[in-house]
Amino acid sequence: MTSPDRSSAEREAAEAITYRVAESERDKSAVIKGEFSSDAVFEVVGSEGGFTFRPVRLDPPVHKVFPDDGPEAADVTSESKRRFVAVDGELVCGYVDTEYEPWNRRLIIADIEVAGPYQGRGIGRTLMSHAIGWARECSAGHVWLEVTNINAPAIRAYQRMGFTFCGLDTSLYHGTESEGETALYMSLFLD
Repeated sequence: MTSPDRSSAEREAAEAITYRVAESERDKSAVIKGEFSSDAVFEVVGSEGGFTFRPVRLDPPVHKVFPDDGPEAADVTSESKRRFVAVDGELVCGYVDTEYEPWNRRLIIADIEVAGPYQGRGIGRTLMSHAIGWARECSAGHVWLEVTNINAPAIRAYQRMGFTFCGLDTSLYHGTESEGETALYMSLFLD
C-alpha cells in the first residue's frame, strides 16, 4: 500500500522489507523494545457534555521507552490471534499483534512495534494494512487500538490511516511507569 505523500526513498525502503504472517518460532517470539519521541501530548479536556482532545506542544520533546512486558506478551498461538512481521534479511524489524473478537466483530491491535532504525519508513503503515486486510477476512466491523496520549507521532499516523477517537481511560496506567498518562482508544470502521 503506497501513499502519494510518501517519498520514493521511503517507498523503496519499505519495499525492501518482506512482510508475512509470523511462521517460525523466531517470528513469533521476537520482541522489539517499544519507544518513541514526541513533540506533543494530546491533552484531554473535560466538558459538561463529555471531552475533547487538544494537541499541546512539548518543549523539549519527550522520549519514552516502554517497560518489558515479559515473554508471555509475544504469545500469538491462539486461533483468534495473528502476528504479521516485517523482516529485513533475517531480522524481524517490526510486527503487529492482533486478536479477533467475534462476539463484537472487533479486531484488536494488541501491539505494533517497529525497531528504532526502521521507524519513519512506512513499515508500521504496511503492517497495519496487513492487519486491516486480516480484519476484513474475519468480517470484522472495526479495528480498535489503545495508545498513550503522549505518543503524538502514533496518534497522527493512526488518524492518517482513518482511525478516530472513540474513548479514553484515565485509570489504565495507574500504578505503572506510565502513571499520569491517559489511554486513548481509537477505531477504524470497516462496514
